Amino acid sequence: MADRAMNAYLSDHLAGATLGSDLAAQIRARSEGTALGELMKSLAPQIEEDRQTLIALMERLDISRNPVKQATAWMAEKASRVKLSGWTSGEPEVGLFMAVETLCLGVQGKLALWTALKEVADRHEPLASVKLDEMIERAKTQHSALERERRAASRRALGSALEV
Repeated sequence: MADRAMNAYLSDHLAGATLGSDLAAQIRARSEGTALGELMKSLAPQIEEDRQTLIALMERLDISRNPVKQATAWMAEKASRVKLSGWTSGEPEVGLFMAVETLCLGVQGKLALWTALKEVADRHEPLASVKLDEMIERAKTQHSALERERRAASRRALGSALEV
């Protein structure tokens, strides 16, 4: 059995990855026919693949999924649908902007995960099966693309609000 710290760390990241994968699919569905929608056609499946990579790693480390953390992620994603739809602000563009920004932050967290695991790869043999350098570069590429869309979404959502 993996040590408790690794168990807690990976379980937390799996909960975040579950939320991120669901959020990516939500953004993809809400932005069809736009530049963001085109990006999400490739990004949403990648984000789910990254989640599956984490699940496979957890299995190799004999770490079971924490049902409480998974349920919390599921509930957070469902709650985010209301907030990120723009319903609470009355502005769908604000909701989409916040969804993209949330996903952007999640990808930064994923980058932190892969980087942290690379630091201890020599102490956990199952980590050798994960191409950590590739996962790190992939997260960087995902974040860069999302950041461009986040900035564009901020201009659409907040542009008129910022004009005085």
